[in-house]
Parts: sequence; C-alpha cells; structure tokens
Amino acid sequence: MARPRRPNLLVLFSDQHQARALGAEGHPDLRTPHLDALAAGGTRFTRAYCQDGICVASRCSLFSGLYPRTLGLRTNENGPPIIDEVESLPRALQRAGYFTAAFGKRHLKGACDRGWDLPLEYFSLPGEGESYVQWIERRGLRDALDRDWAAEWGQSMDGERELPFALFSVRASNLPEDATMEAWTKQRTVELIRERAGQDQPFFCFASFYRPHQPYTPLPRYYARFDRSHWGDGRLVGDGLAMPASLRQPVATLPPVLQHQCQGHNRIWRMDLARRDEQIFRDYLAAYFALTEEIDDHVGDILAALDETGQRENTLIVYTSDHGDFVGEHGMGEKCAPGHNVYEATLRIPSIFAGPGVRSGVESDDLVELLDLYPTLLDFAEAPAGEGPHPPQGRSLAGALTGGERLRREFLVSENWIQSTVIGRRHKLGVWQEPAPASQAKFDSREFGDMLFDRENDPWETNNLAGRPELAETEARLRAQLASWQAATPTTAPRE
Repeated sequence: MARPRRPNLLVLFSDQHQARALGAEGHPDLRTPHLDALAAGGTRFTRAYCQDGICVASRCSLFSGLYPRTLGLRTNENGPPIIDEVESLPRALQRAGYFTAAFGKRHLKGACDRGWDLPLEYFSLPGEGESYVQWIERRGLRDALDRDWAAEWGQSMDGERELPFALFSVRASNLPEDATMEAWTKQRTVELIRERAGQDQPFFCFASFYRPHQPYTPLPRYYARFDRSHWGDGRLVGDGLAMPASLRQPVATLPPVLQHQCQGHNRIWRMDLARRDEQIFRDYLAAYFALTEEIDDHVGDILAALDETGQRENTLIVYTSDHGDFVGEHGMGEKCAPGHNVYEATLRIPSIFAGPGVRSGVESDDLVELLDLYPTLLDFAEAPAGEGPHPPQGRSLAGALTGGERLRREFLVSENWIQSTVIGRRHKLGVWQEPAPASQAKFDSREFGDMLFDRENDPWETNNLAGRPELAETEARLRAQLASWQAATPTTAPRE
C-alpha cells in the first residue's frame, strides 16, 4: 500500500497582529470572517505568546527553534556567531524533501534565513527574484508607494515639510487595491499553490504579510468601514469605535519609556496630543483594523486557491504573528519595544491551526510559545529534528492538535533586552533587566519596580501588584520559576 503523501505546510503570518484584534476573540468592531472560519474548522490557542516583543528576535526564534537568550539576539541587531550555525526551519524541511518558498517580509538574520527554494522579499535582495518594490516600479507606482512609506516617519511626500503630518504613521493609501504589499504576498502565494497542484513533492510556504505593522496606510475602502466619530465640541458626534478600557490609564502607572512617549517626546507618536484629542487614537485604531480586515480578505483568497486546486485537505494551515501592537491599550500605539516586554497587547499573538488530523472547533487555553511551531511542523512533515548547536527548545503541538493532549505548562517566558516576563496560568511578572544598549541607560526601569498582574481580576493589566504582601507567595513563586528557567536555558552573550 502506498504511503500517504505528507501534508503541505502553509504558514500565514502577519506582522504585529495583536491577538485581541480578531472577530474570533469577540472584538466588537472587527470582521475577520475567513480567519474566524479557519479557527472554527481547526484549533485556536487562546494563550499563545511571542518570545520577544520585537520583530527580528521573535522571528529568528521561530525559525531556529531557539529562545532569543540562546541566540544572543534580543533586539533587531545582528546576533553573535551562533546565528550562523543554526539549522533553520526551511532548511530542515528542505532536508526532508519539501519545496520551500517565502513571500513577503522575512526580517531574519544569519542562517535563520537559509533553506529557501523560492524566496521573494518586499525589498530587493541579492540572488532573489523580482521583489515587491521592483514589481511596483515596473507598474509605475513608486510615487504612491513612497507616499505610503513617508507616513512611517510622519513626513509629507517630499520629506521636507511636516504638513500634511502623518501622526501615528496613519495615512490612507493611494495605491490600487491589487498593488498593496499584502495583495502582492497573496498573489505570489496563490501562484505557488496553483503551480504545486498535482506534484508529488510537498511544499512549505511562509506567506508573510507586512501589515498591520506601521505605517498604517489602509486602502480607503477598508478605512471607510469604521466609524471614527466620537464626542466632540460638547455633543455626541457618533458612537464610533469601542475604545480599549485601558486607554486612559494614568501616565504615572506606566514604565518610564512609555511615560516618556506619553509626555510628547516622540515626533510621530505624540501620545500627549492623542490623550487630549481622542480622534487621533480613533484614526489609528481604524487604520489598524482596516489593514487587519484587508489581510483577512487575502487569507480568504489563499484558502479558496487551496480549495480550487484540491489541496485544502492535505495542507496544514497556520495563522500567527511575531508579536502584537498596543492598538490604544494603556493609551499607547505601536509596540514601543524599548520600554517594556510585559503587556498582553504586545506579547499575546493569534495562533490558529487547521488541516489534516487537526481537531476542529477547539479553543485551547494551554500556554504555547511561538517557537513551538518549529517542532510542530517537523512532526507533521515527519522530518528529523533540526541540526544545529542546540536542539529545538519548544514543544511540539502535534499531540494537542490531533489527539487533544494537554501541554500543562505552568509558565513560559518572553524576554527582550530590557524586561523578562514569566507568564503563568493566572499571574504574570515582568522583571527589569540592566538597560541595553547604552543609549537607553537614562531609562533604567529598575527604579520603577517590577510589574505583577492578575489576569483574572485585571485583564487590561492596569493595576501593578508587585510588592503587595497578600501576593508575596505568588510573586516569590514566579521569581523562582523565572530564575530556574534562566539557569536551565543556554545563554549566548549578545554582540556588543
């Protein structure tokens, strides 16, 4: 009897997608029908966390199967030599006979970015095919793209004048609907799905959307879906968007760098203006939600291509992200990685699995980590463990996805260069580290004190309980768990 063909592996990845920003999470304003249907037909982990609330470190952790601490990489900078010695996820799958492709933002370092048969980035890289930017230039749309990207730094089109000022990096896009970065990623992914139909060799595809990361430049059609009106001039202008409950959190209760931004010390992220004029927050939230809904539509087109080519039943589909975004929580925008690594808004990520053997209609509250994806995909691919200086440090979710096994983790850890956070079943403790790089020494948050939250009684994390006598035992337990994890986890010194 012929051995069944191993499944295709399709990872749909969005940059900076906050876990709460899904219809499946009960969000009152967001409509994500395709992702919601994917979750309903598969398994969604409601307690999934990134390894580091910043792009490169979290992505490299996913693609190496190693913690940022072990990689010596807790920032977006280049890592030490170990980063060139790991075996990446695509390389391990390549060894197992998979065709590997990546479309969109990879943002990886060293060997974490090796093992691609077909890599296409947004920006031109040596030895790769036509990038998104080259494609845009061929279509004569570079000016429209540059206008979008000028919003990242709050600039006007010529980069000289501040007006029209793109506050919070928000500006409606002038690009045609089929020419956004997200549309390009979808198109390349659909092309691959159609090209691989009927072939014996399984594929691994990493379809990586840049959004809803800033600059927040949604297409007008999606932006118009959201009512951004609110109270103004003493009268009710409209019901508008539902604002997060922590929007008006007192500035003094935030960590030092976040306080610094709230006091107006950032040219684009003028939280001081937004706290006086809520319309700024509403424009930002609507832009973020609009980009999320655009991605959902593209996910729908990708899933339709799998259906049309008869590959849906033999494709493991994963939807996740590298980290989250404040989206107005704590009166903040973006992720502000230099100031914290503790909040649910930026650490908890979407985690949806669907495909052959995966239980449907399941919501699991098991604690899972982004680097669990490495051993999970190798298990589904029947591939040997990756070869490198350290074995993969995550845990395969295959048993939980197919057989309902419980991981029963008591805690997990997410950390960047400024704060290590131990996340338990109910409580969470963020412990400040020595400030690094040296340029941030003026924000030595250890003077502010560590941060302890009770997620059950304080889901918006506005009440810091660190040092409370009644929680001394809980805090001591979390500190002991963090210390034991740090002692047991191989550590590589970061590059100076």
